[in-house]
Order: sequence, then structure tokens, then C-alpha cells
Amino acid sequence: MKTAERLLHQLNTAVLWLDSQLQIRYLNAAAEALLGVSARRALNVSIHHFITDLESSPLQKLQMALETGHPFSQREAKVRLANQQSITIDYMVSHLTDEKNQSSLILEMLPRDRLLQISREEALLAKSVTTRALVRGLAHEIKNPLGGIRGAAQLLQKAMLNWDSPKDELNEDLTEFTNVIISEVDRLRDLVDKLLGPSRPPRKDFVNIHEILEYVRHLVMAEGFPGVSVVTDYDPSIPELLLDRNQMIQVILNLIKNALQALHQASTPEATLTLKTRTVAQYTIGTQRYPLVLKVEILDNGPGIPTAIQDTLFYPMVSGRPDGTGLGLAIAQSIVNQHRGIIEFESQPGLTRFSVLLPMERQQ
Repeated sequence: MKTAERLLHQLNTAVLWLDSQLQIRYLNAAAEALLGVSARRALNVSIHHFITDLESSPLQKLQMALETGHPFSQREAKVRLANQQSITIDYMVSHLTDEKNQSSLILEMLPRDRLLQISREEALLAKSVTTRALVRGLAHEIKNPLGGIRGAAQLLQKAMLNWDSPKDELNEDLTEFTNVIISEVDRLRDLVDKLLGPSRPPRKDFVNIHEILEYVRHLVMAEGFPGVSVVTDYDPSIPELLLDRNQMIQVILNLIKNALQALHQASTPEATLTLKTRTVAQYTIGTQRYPLVLKVEILDNGPGIPTAIQDTLFYPMVSGRPDGTGLGLAIAQSIVNQHRGIIEFESQPGLTRFSVLLPMERQQ
């Protein structure tokens, strides 16, 4: 790859070179990510194939730019891509003429949605770190008196065994009460341990993300979710990655079970769960930019997440289900954060999408 091409591939701005027929002759990595297509598939294909609709008819303006040679730009234009996804972009068009007097265009597009999303991610990561620190401090403070209460209940129970009293019924009642105290203390201690999140750092090894997805898919479907159709859309070219297999199973299991339970409880007609994997080039997670990122998407066509809890969804004890503990997503986010990734979501009635984004590492 030439130096100029390497530089273009490092840009956050999507850059496309269009010939006089508005066919794509070149696109950088950011443009591949924006259009959701590889360079091999996009070359010599009309831009109309990948951008089906633009606000203020800029596709017509592209043709005018070819004819007049005048550049133009527009801020915050609404774009509908070939996959029907709508995004907001700033774009600029420049005119070129080669030595044979053939016209071509340079189209530069900067996604505004992604910049806003990066800001949300930074805020989410900051809140996650702060919340985790507060919860860990609170959990440790709770565990100390719990240990004292349990020890006192055990000592009282032992004392009652040696208590020479004719009131056997009273002894039985007191033993039952101490058993309840010990049982409830153990339950609270387990809850606190869950609040503390993963008890160890990730033990990474090379694993196949599709093996994990298929393992979890078979696991949850064995529990019985009749009427739910599961669709898989995997990218088979994704290599093995350095991940903690058991922790990733916990993350994917939580997300898939949440989706299936939402579909089941809402009795969603034609309920569909979709598992999708892709790679994204030059992607920023929080403040760190990575050359290549794995994106695992779990989509369902259920009722969506209530708006009232969307901003605090990853906080402990926040749940959209009456029987939920509100710990699953908080723990899943903590695990993915330890892998230097993040879990994002978008939700509306009829479509909820959770995305697990993980940097692709190839060295131990």
C-alpha cells in the first residue's frame, strides 16, 4: 500500500473518489465502515447503490458538480444507506480534472452520529468507573457487619445446643430463627459478591466468537422459547481473538436471555432474535481509537426498553423486568470494559440492538 493510501486509511473522515459516472474508484477504511461494505465489493459500483436517499437531493448535486466543476458542502444532512439505516453526516464535494480532461469527484463524509455516540460512550465509561468504585466501597462496608452477624448467629446456635432447658419447643424455635438469620446473611453476601462484579481479571486465550455465540444460542434455546425465530448473520472471516471465554459466555448469555425474555413476556408476534458479527475499521471506543474492532450485535423485534430507564440501564439494581435483579447488564458492562471494550444499545418499539464492541488483539 502506498504512503498516501495508508494516510487516507487512518482518517476518521470517509473519503470516496467517484468517476464521471459516479462510480466508486476508491474508498478509504472510514468509508468502508460508513457504507458497511468492503472496498472489493464497492469498487466500480455506483454511489447510488450504497446511498439511496439524501436530504436536499445531493445526489443530483453530485451530477451538477461534475458538469459545472463547482465544489459544494452541506452540514448535518440526513442520509439513508442501502441497508435502510438513517444517519446524519457533514459532507463536502470537490471537483477534479485529469490530464485527459476527464472529470471526477472527491466526496468527503463525516458522520455526526458517531461523534455524538463517542461523547455518550465517554460519559458512559466515566459513569461506569465511578459507579463501580462506589458500589465496591459500599459492598465491602456491607460485608463486614454481615460477617459479624453470621458469626454471632452461629455462636448463639452452638450455645443453645448446650443449653440445658426443659423448654425444648423454645430451643427449636430459636434454632429456626438462627437458621433464618444465617440463611439470609448468606443470601445478602451472595448479592454483595454479585455487586462487586467479576472477582478476577480476564484470563485471555484465543477463542472463536462464533463458537461462543452458538454455544450460548443452543444453551438458551434448550430452556424453551417457543415461537421465537433465531437468525444468525456471521462474518466467517473474523479470526480467533484474545478473550476470556467464560466471561464472554456470561456477557452473551445475559444479552441473549434478556432479549428472549422480552420477546416472550410481550408475546411479540413473529418474534425474531438476530445474532450478527462484523468488523469495524478505525473505531473509537471512549477516548481510544483502534485499527480494527469486533462488533457483536444482538437484535430483537420486541417492545423495546422503557425510556425511563435507558439512561441508567447499566447501573446496578436497574431492571426493566419485575423479577429482574438489575445486576446482569452492570456485570456484563464491567466484563467488557475489562477487555477494553464497551456495550452500546439503541432501542425503540420493534427494534432493540445491543452491540458488544471489542478491540481485535492478535498478540498475547
